[in-house]
Amino acid sequence: MDFNQARFNMVEQQIRTWDVLDQTVLDTVMAIPRERFVPESYRLLAFSDIRIPLGNGRAMMTPKVEARLVQSLNLKPTDRVLEIGTGSGYVTALMAHLAQHVATLEIDPELSAAAAQKLRAAGLTNVETLVGDGLKGHAAGAPYDAIAVTGSVAARQPALEAQLAVGGRLFVVVGAAHPMEALLITRVSASDLAVESLFEIEVEPLVGAEPRPRFEF
Repeated sequence: MDFNQARFNMVEQQIRTWDVLDQTVLDTVMAIPRERFVPESYRLLAFSDIRIPLGNGRAMMTPKVEARLVQSLNLKPTDRVLEIGTGSGYVTALMAHLAQHVATLEIDPELSAAAAQKLRAAGLTNVETLVGDGLKGHAAGAPYDAIAVTGSVAARQPALEAQLAVGGRLFVVVGAAHPMEALLITRVSASDLAVESLFEIEVEPLVGAEPRPRFEF
């Protein structure tokens, strides 16, 4: 497979057509080899419009959603970023390419270790990989200019919103069933938040954030 051509096709046919028009983001997607972050058995599907399984009920977002997430955060070279759910490490790599520093939390130690290895191999030295439950964020590094939550949650997470700096942006997918809603939450002042609905989507829930079963009598 010609990975460069496949990556170009992914950008032009999937990502650009899904309203990802920021040229800096598109250039970053072209620069980061997604095929190196997917499981080996899925390497030939690295650029397909599918959610690639990572094991244990986890999956990567589709390329267009990953790119839309990164675009929505409007990252700057001085930004400090927190990622909740390292997963494959691919979104981590995209954000690290654009920001000053990324701290990324992953509850699965094996996934975290594998992602850390791939990030090092990609030459990204501004990433701190951490193992732990990210639902309460990482207060030790707060406040953050941007927070990305790569799995869905049933409801908004005040603990994460509290760790935004003024002007900071939080991307999160909220909902217990299809359709879920991707939100961009911006801290406009010490006490005020602005909430923007971006699009409807369905992604796997974060571990520990699965919706509670509903009982019918």
